[in-house]
Amino acid sequence: MATFKPVTHVIFDMDGLIFDTEDIYTEMHQTIANRELDIPMTVEEFHSEFAKMSNEMFLKTKVLPGVKRLISHLHANKVPIAIATSSKKETFDVKTTHHQDLIGLFHHVVCGSSDPEVKSGKPAPDVFLVCAKRFDDEPALDKVLVFEDAPNGVQAAVTAGMQVVMVPDPRLEKEHCKLATLVLSSMKHFQPELFGLPPFPKD
Repeated sequence: MATFKPVTHVIFDMDGLIFDTEDIYTEMHQTIANRELDIPMTVEEFHSEFAKMSNEMFLKTKVLPGVKRLISHLHANKVPIAIATSSKKETFDVKTTHHQDLIGLFHHVVCGSSDPEVKSGKPAPDVFLVCAKRFDDEPALDKVLVFEDAPNGVQAAVTAGMQVVMVPDPRLEKEHCKLATLVLSSMKHFQPELFGLPPFPKD
C-alpha cells in the first residue's frame, strides 16, 4: 500500500467536489448555446444571460456522495477544515444557499475570484496558500491535505507543497490524474486514517 504523510489540516475545493455544480454548468452552457444558434449573441449578452440563469440554477446544487459524512466527521474530531474555491463570493453565496449547516462546519472560506490576496487563479498555488495561512494555528504546508476534482486544482495544491486527494469526473482521462497523491472514484471511499486522521467510527 502506498504510504502517505500524516496531516493536521484539510482544505476542500467546492465545485464538482462538495457540490454537483459541474452538471449545472454544462446544462446552462448548453441552454445558452442552443439559444445562440437561433439568435447571434455578443460576449456581453452571453455573460449577462449566464449570470441571470446561474442565480436560479445554482439554488438546485446538491451535495455529492460521501461529502457530508467526511466533513461532519472531521469537524466532530476537531480537525481544522476550510474551503478554497475559484468562485466569486456572490456565486458561492448562491450555491450554498440551501447548505448553510454544512458550510457552517468550516473554519473559513476563500473565494479566489473575489479575494484580494489571491493574485493568480489555479493552477497557481495562491488560493491554497492563502487558505492555509488563515487557519488559527497556521500549519506547515506538508501537513495540509487538499481534496480536488480538477487537474488545475491538483497542480495548484502540489505546487503549494500539499498532498492532494483527487475525486475526478469519471470522464476525465487517467493521464490528467497523475500528479494526485491518491485518486478516488467517490468521496465515499476515503479512509481518513491513511493520512493520520481519526478513522470513521465502526458501524
